[in-house]
Amino acid sequence: MRASTIKYEAFDDGAGAPRASSRPATSLTLAAMSLGYGVVQLDVTIVNTALDAMGRTLGGGVAELQWVVSAYTIAFAAFILTAGALGDRIGAKRVFMAGFAIFTAASLACASSPNAIVLIAARLVQGLAAAILVPNSLALLNHAYADDRARGRAVAIWAAGASLALTAGPFVGGALITLVGWRAIFLVNLPIGLMGLWLSWRYATETTRAPSREIDLPGQLTAIGALGALAGAIIEGGALGWDHPAVLVAFASALVLAVLFVWRESRAAQPMLPLSLFGHRLFTLTALVGLLVNIAIYGLIFVLSLYFQRINGLSAWWTGLAFVPMMAAVLPVNLLAPRLAERIGPCPTIVVGAFISALGCLGLIWIEADTSYWMICAQMIAISGGLGLLVPPLTSTLLGSVEKARSGIAAGVLNATRQTGSVLGVALFGSLVASEGAFMTGLHASLVVSATVLLLAAAVIGIGAPSRR
Repeated sequence: MRASTIKYEAFDDGAGAPRASSRPATSLTLAAMSLGYGVVQLDVTIVNTALDAMGRTLGGGVAELQWVVSAYTIAFAAFILTAGALGDRIGAKRVFMAGFAIFTAASLACASSPNAIVLIAARLVQGLAAAILVPNSLALLNHAYADDRARGRAVAIWAAGASLALTAGPFVGGALITLVGWRAIFLVNLPIGLMGLWLSWRYATETTRAPSREIDLPGQLTAIGALGALAGAIIEGGALGWDHPAVLVAFASALVLAVLFVWRESRAAQPMLPLSLFGHRLFTLTALVGLLVNIAIYGLIFVLSLYFQRINGLSAWWTGLAFVPMMAAVLPVNLLAPRLAERIGPCPTIVVGAFISALGCLGLIWIEADTSYWMICAQMIAISGGLGLLVPPLTSTLLGSVEKARSGIAAGVLNATRQTGSVLGVALFGSLVASEGAFMTGLHASLVVSATVLLLAAAVIGIGAPSRR
C-alpha cells in the first residue's frame, strides 16, 4: 500500500511566519478566520442575556442598556470600511492579527469595568476591533480559496460558525452569568483570542498589498458622526420624546453628516466607500438586503431578551435556554444553504430565507405577557432558520460580484451595512419598548416592522437580481 503524501512548499508569507501550501494549512486558516468572525458575533448577542444583571450592578434604564449594545455595533459599522482598506494597503493578515489582539484586550477591559460609562467605552473599542477582524477574515478566505465552489463552501462554514456563536450567545451568557457573574461573558473571549492569534500567525497567508491605497480620514469621521448621531437620536427619542430639542438636533446632524459623507466619497481620489461599487446591481442589492435583515433580526434579539427577563421574570440561565432552539436551527441550515444555492441559485435561496424569517415574525405578533414559551418556539426557529439560510449565499454573491482585488472593501461594505442595520434595529426596537407600561405594544410593533423589512428584503433581491443561477 502506497503511503499518501502531501506536498509542502515552505516560504515566508511576509509576516514573519512560514506556511505550508497544503489542504491542512488551508483548513486551519479557515478555522482561524471562523474564530475571528465567531467571537465578533458571540459578543453581539451574549451581552443581551446580561442586560438585566448589568442594569442591577451598574445602574441605568433601557437607554443605557441600548448604549451598551449599540456602542459595539456603532464602532463596528463605522470603522469596518477603513479596516478593509487598511488590510488592502498593508496586508490582511497583519491587520487581522492586530484586530484579534485589540479585541482580546478590550474584552478584559469590559470584564473589569467599574461603571456603565467605562463599559460603554470598552465596548466601543471592542467594536473597533470587530470591524478590523471581519472584512480581513473574508479577504484572507478569498485569498486562500481560488475556486468559486470551494470559496462558497468555505464561506458557508465561516458563516455557520458565526451564526452558531450569534445564537449561542444568550445561552452561553446565561450559563456564565449564573455560574460566575456577568463579567465572565467577556473573559470567555480571552482563550478564543489567543487561539485565533496563534492559528493566524502559523497558517494564514498574507494577501497582496496595495501600498498606494490611502486612508480616507474625512470620510471616516463623517461616517462615525452620521451613524452615532442617528443611533443617538433614535435611542434618546424613546427616552426623552421624539420632539425633544436634543433629539431633533441629533436627527438633523445625522442628515447633514450623511450628505457630507456622500459628497466626500464622490470626490475623494481614494474614497473609504467607492461609490462605483454600487454600479454593480447585484452588489447594491445584496448590501441592501444585509441592512434590512439585520434591522429585523438584531432588534428582535434585543427586545426578546428583555421580554424573557423583564416581562416573564426569567433568570439569565432560563433566558439563555429559551434561545437554544434558535441556536440549534442555524448551524444545519447554514451548511445546507450552499447546496440549495447550487440547485436553485443564490438569489432565490436568499428570498426563501428572508420569507421564512418573515413568517416567523408574523407568527409572533399575537404574543402576550403570559404566552407559553412552547407557543412561540417554532416561530423563533423559523426566524433563525431563515437567517441561517440566506447569509452564506448573500455573502458569497456579494464577493463574487466584484473583482478579487476589491474583495476587502466589498466585504467591508457588506458588513458595514449589516452592522448599520443592527444599530438601527436595537435603537428603534429598544425605543419602541422603552415607554413605561408599554412594553408589549412596543414588542408587537417591533414584530410588524421586522416582518415588513424582511419581506421587503425578499422583494428587493427576488425582483431586482438578474435571472441566473
